[in-house]
Amino acid sequence: MVNLNVSVPSFVNLEALLTAIEVAATIAFAMSGLIEAVRRRMDIIGVFSVTFVSAFGGGTLRDVLLDRRPLFWVENPEYVWLVLVLTLVTPMLLRTRQHRLTNKLMELADALGLGLFAISGTSVALISGMPEIVAVIMGAITAAFGGVARDVLCNEIPKVFHDHRPYTLCALIGNTLFLCLHALGATPELSAGIGIATVTGLRLLSLAYHWRIPAWPPQK
Repeated sequence: MVNLNVSVPSFVNLEALLTAIEVAATIAFAMSGLIEAVRRRMDIIGVFSVTFVSAFGGGTLRDVLLDRRPLFWVENPEYVWLVLVLTLVTPMLLRTRQHRLTNKLMELADALGLGLFAISGTSVALISGMPEIVAVIMGAITAAFGGVARDVLCNEIPKVFHDHRPYTLCALIGNTLFLCLHALGATPELSAGIGIATVTGLRLLSLAYHWRIPAWPPQK
């Protein structure tokens, strides 16, 4: 049986790695929200709002649940400027008529953000002294909430709740693998990289091969 006792100091000493993951996750989810807002032909305030909530929703909920202050984007206002620049520049480069292409880009950005925020949320929870099972769930919440908020603002039932394609499950699997690898002695960089790749890869595979999670309880 794998011992999941995680050495918290080793994560604390990797502040630069966690910051890089958080920035990449913010950009990825910001792009997923921005692409969806542009596809729906929102005005600039609408595009910024959807982009902002997609980028910061999951991390904000994580910080609130862990009672971390200030919130990560308040502590790093450059993140807000980054989202603002993306909102102003990126729509000029997107051809909204190419619906299929923008849909694929949105799915890719969403899957990448899912993987990055899953591992970021798990790591931050561990640094805050949470038990491993709480850290795994916290990583999944961090990863999923930005997409949920994006869909709600776009007047959709969140895909994570109704389309039966693995989403939060991908994050839970990747987070668990991340902790197992670290417990087995892998470096945080390696375990984080494999965890991110696992979450993102599983999500993309589920879309490509139309994997489905059956209804619960099973239909007779």
